[in-house]
Amino acid sequence: MATGKKATRQRRIVEVLGTQPTLRVSDLAAQLDVSTETVRRDLDELTDAGLISRTYGGAVRRLSLEPGLNERHTLWVPQRQCIARLAVPLLAGAKHIMIGSGSTTVHVSNRLAFEMNNLTVVAHSFGVATALAMNPTITVLIAPGHYHAQEGALHGAQTLRFLEGYRADWAILGASGLKEDGASDALIEAAEVYAAMVRRAARVMVVADSSKFDEPFPAHYAAWDDIDVLVTETPPKGALARAIAAGGARVVAHASGPAAGEPQAFAAGTTPTA
Repeated sequence: MATGKKATRQRRIVEVLGTQPTLRVSDLAAQLDVSTETVRRDLDELTDAGLISRTYGGAVRRLSLEPGLNERHTLWVPQRQCIARLAVPLLAGAKHIMIGSGSTTVHVSNRLAFEMNNLTVVAHSFGVATALAMNPTITVLIAPGHYHAQEGALHGAQTLRFLEGYRADWAILGASGLKEDGASDALIEAAEVYAAMVRRAARVMVVADSSKFDEPFPAHYAAWDDIDVLVTETPPKGALARAIAAGGARVVAHASGPAAGEPQAFAAGTTPTA
């Protein structure tokens, strides 16, 4: 990417497209207080760099970039509520938990605040901390670090050093994508934090809806043999299911999706019946 004012402007374009999936050249020019010709040149350079996709008269977020947290909170809500209902009972007996950032982990945290007591939770997400604050018996330790406004979370070297001072019974982590090689995230900085939590936890739970299946993202943070359980609303199939089974991870899901009744645990690689 370019340097100086151009770099600042181009980073702003990418950030805006993280919260608004499509924008017109004229709108970007007004927001950035530059000419439409300048915006067009920026869009061309960002497209060449693979960061966005150009459209007639504007640009859209590249499909492999994950939406901003505020936008994600409005998506797949029934599925994420289902995942939260399935996840929390698995934590019975835990006293120390680490929770990563993301919209699904906020749903889990909301449920956890209603169903569990006397916990210590290490978090780096303000959304997670706010959800847990509803329960006065839960102690929340917030990691320091560099604040990522779009994600509402703290990342960086300070965050990683902080996590090294703690151990947990469980790490609960979201993911942007799940492939045969494991879990990944759109943000390299977030993936570094998740990987640190994996190292410091006795057991690892990934909570992710089925829209994440077979989606590639750049920052790989855990292989399936690092993960104890995947909680989702619909069990994976095909090559992904076989890879999960080979890694020894368990899948907990509803056979019929978020409206189904009791949770079921599946040996990954098999197809359940509704």
